[in-house]
This record gives sequence, structure tokens and C-alpha cells, in this order.
Amino acid sequence: MPSVFDIRHIFLHFFVKKLQKYLEVQCFILYLCDIKMISILTLKTLTTMKNSNYTYDGWKLNGFVALIINLALVGVAAWLFVELVNSDEFGGLLFAGVWVAVIAAIIMACGYKMLEPNEARVLLFFGNYRGTFYETGFWWINPFMSAKKLSLRARNLNVDPIKVNDKAGNPILIGLVLVWKIKNEGAYKAVFEIDAPAEVGAMATSSTTRMNILENFVAVQSDSALRQVAGMYAYDENSNAEGELTLRSGGDEINDRLTDELNERLAMAGIEVIEARINYLAYAPEIAAAMLRRQQADAIISAREKIVEGAVSMVKIALERLSTEDVVELDEERKAAMVSNLLVVLCADEAAQPVVNTGTLHN
Repeated sequence: MPSVFDIRHIFLHFFVKKLQKYLEVQCFILYLCDIKMISILTLKTLTTMKNSNYTYDGWKLNGFVALIINLALVGVAAWLFVELVNSDEFGGLLFAGVWVAVIAAIIMACGYKMLEPNEARVLLFFGNYRGTFYETGFWWINPFMSAKKLSLRARNLNVDPIKVNDKAGNPILIGLVLVWKIKNEGAYKAVFEIDAPAEVGAMATSSTTRMNILENFVAVQSDSALRQVAGMYAYDENSNAEGELTLRSGGDEINDRLTDELNERLAMAGIEVIEARINYLAYAPEIAAAMLRRQQADAIISAREKIVEGAVSMVKIALERLSTEDVVELDEERKAAMVSNLLVVLCADEAAQPVVNTGTLHN
């Protein structure tokens, strides 16, 4: 026969195990003086709600099975009501049974949830987070749990061009288009980490309103990230040291940097950016004309350099051919005159007018 000590020991062991399991307590138990004193050395919070996303693993039922049970409760309520009406005297049990069946059917009817692919429900039990439900289909869960609907589908955001200063201080216009979505493991943050503006606070329970709040958050953070990234690079090579990355020549490297910056900013909302690209880039209107003239001047200089390089090459070839084939012998003065004439003809913007010399070589 177990002693009083054994019974107390078994009871205390069972109590501690239950405390650790259901209240999430981590503790060390020190048994002293025949288990007459308990010392809890390390105790974590007893009622703090988990603040990270996890999949709902509570009890659930196939929606069609639950619907059959629900209809059965309605049938039982109707049958009891008929029996109550047909009875000669008032039956208290029948009356109570009708109300119990009706109330149970109404409560059960509030527990149906239907999920499409790439949708989720964040479940709350009187304000306590109980997990995120991801399983698609028709389901029945605890009707006392409220569900906040979230869409996990990808969305586009086109950020209108904004005026910023590049690395060289030149005002430019730059726009952005990005593709974003709520991560599967980011449902908790998307619902509880981002607050709604005061003017829409009362409507924040709506699924559409909640997604609009997130879209507004993405738009604001995208504007901030775009300003920061644009200020790290020059517009083009004219305002930058040779070999450095620019907004015009950066291409995928600039887009990758922008994507990383956005993901870092939006991680707190459980959002990931799938792709971000600059879709508009130009000088601001106040300097666009001056920059256009500079670009035109650069283009003219480059073209002139190419023309002069070709003309010098052609003159060199002409002199060498005249000398090697003994066509005519020219002194240095005549060679200089010939070079001058050829360069004028080859480098001129307009076609040269031919002049025929009817005299001698020197007249």
C-alpha cells in the first residue's frame, strides 16, 4: 500500500508536468524537507501569447461532415418542436431540448471556413493568437475563434516617378515597379505588426482594408528605399568617375540592390519583394535642357574625334601611296599643303567645292 509520502510525491510530479505542458513554464524544482518546500529557480511567463507565426494544429472537421451534423441538429430541433406541440401537456425537457438543439445549430453554423489556394486565416480565440490556418477547402473549426483573412498572392505596385538627388547632387526623376507578397510565415507580422491609420482604424477588420493598409505600407517604404538607393549612384558617366556603377548603366546590379533594401525594410511586416525594377529615369525638368545640351556636345565631340581619326588615317595612306608608287614627288611644303587641303575636305560639315588648277604645280 503506497505511503502518504508516495501519494504526495506522485501528485506533485503530476502537477509540475501539467504546469510545464499547459502554461509553458520552464523551472527547476528543488525538493527539500520531505517535499514540504518548492523553490522555482527559473520561471518564464505563464500567460504571454506567442509572438511568432505558426500553423494552426487545433481540432478541425471537414466542412461537409460538419454540415451533415448541423443539418441533423436542425432536424432534431424540428422533431422536438413537433413533439412539444403535439403533447397534451407542457414538457419542460422537450422545450429545453428544442432550445439546446437550435442554439447548438446556430453556434455550429458560425464555424465554417472556406480557403482558396494562396489564402490564409489568422485565428484568434478571444484575443489570443492560436495559429494560422493554411489548408485549402471547406472546413469547420471552433466557432468562437475569429479569423482574419489574408491573401498570399503576388501583387504589383507601380511607384510614380519622384524627384531625388543623385550622388553628384543632380535632381533626377526616378520611378519603380515591384512585385510583392506576404510570406507564408509572415501572416502573424502582417496582421499584428502593422497598425492602421486612425481614419481607417474602425474598418481594419475588413480583409480588403487590411490588404490596402499593407499596400500603403509597401508604397511608403518603397519611396524611402528608392530615395536611398538613388542617392548612392550618379545618373550617368558624365557625373561619375570612370568605371563606377551608375543608375543608367547599373541594370541588374541596381535592381538587386533595390530588392535587398526593400526586403530589409519590409521584413517587419512579413512581406517579401519578389522583383523590383527601375521603370523610369530622367533628369528633372529644371536641368533637362542643360543636360541635353551637354549630351549633345559630348556626342558632337565624340563624332568629331572619330572623323578626325579617320581623316588622318586617309591622308597618311594617300601620302604613302604617292611615295611608294612614284606618282609624284612632293617636297615638305607641298605635302603640308596637301595634308591641309585633304583634312579640310574630309572634316568639313559641307561638301567641298572643287577648284581646277590650270597652271603649273607652283602657280
